[in-house]
Amino acid sequence: MENTKANISEKFSKFSAHWIPKIIGELNGQLVKLAKLKDDFVWHSHENEDEMFLVWKGTLIMEFRDRTETINEGEMIVVPKGVEHNPRTENGEEVWVMLFEPAATQHTGEVQHERTHNDQEWI
Repeated sequence: MENTKANISEKFSKFSAHWIPKIIGELNGQLVKLAKLKDDFVWHSHENEDEMFLVWKGTLIMEFRDRTETINEGEMIVVPKGVEHNPRTENGEEVWVMLFEPAATQHTGEVQHERTHNDQEWI
């Protein structure tokens, strides 16, 4: 693999759909993805993979069955494998996140939902 450089803001400008991650990089079996989130998603977990969410713009609400975390711009959260979670936004806010997760990670784990998009494209 050759060295690659990416302008994150430029990459975010290339799409507008919510809850459909776009791949921008790969390293050590991990994919780097960007996603725009708005409103509710779906409760799910990833049996074998941790997920990292870095908030680029806005405020992400991460619901867990036993608590809710608020992740602000410039902050990150790691969701451990096997932990059920539901990312969402509030008051119609669009939130931009960068995701780091193993390439094998299914979008909504074992849950199939209208928002499930496992065939994610590179931008």
